[in-house]
Amino acid sequence: MTTLLFNKPYGVLSRFTDPDGRPTLADWLRAPGLYPAGRLDQDSEGLLVLTDDGGLQARIAHPRHHWPKTYWVQVEGEVSDAALAALRRGVSLRDGRTRPAGAEAMAEPARLWPRDPPIRFRKRVPTGWLGLTLREGRNRQVRRMTAAVGLPTLRLIRWAVGPWTLEGLAPGEWREVDAAAATRAQRRR
Repeated sequence: MTTLLFNKPYGVLSRFTDPDGRPTLADWLRAPGLYPAGRLDQDSEGLLVLTDDGGLQARIAHPRHHWPKTYWVQVEGEVSDAALAALRRGVSLRDGRTRPAGAEAMAEPARLWPRDPPIRFRKRVPTGWLGLTLREGRNRQVRRMTAAVGLPTLRLIRWAVGPWTLEGLAPGEWREVDAAAATRAQRRR
């Protein structure tokens, strides 16, 4: 079994082909037989797990297994205690209430790489950063949750999936990991 951690750059689709010719994983990886475990939108960056193990893929992607996914989120506006409390309780979206999330205000990550294109800068509109940990995976959920508490997402980076992080991976880089050990550790949680 093979499992890779890949730091997906902004603007890359989380699949290997695209009929419209947009950038895909195939532009970065030669990984026959590997498939992404979960989704990461084209306009999001960060950790994408690819594996040829269907069971691992299901455990990571399906909410019933409770694999945490941690995001660094740059938002428009100042992060308030009320917004954090709402995210921690769960927020109402059109498709129902979200599960409670881990939510913390944070400083801009020190090891952050520049994004191309850069985030728009406006002198009169402050921005802030959140660390957000979810155990479910609805379509564009982080963006919808931050918008629901009045903090539109400007930049979204998935930092961790279960026990794995982006530590040491620049955009476009990947490394192979021992998925069996990580799965055992995740089951003990």
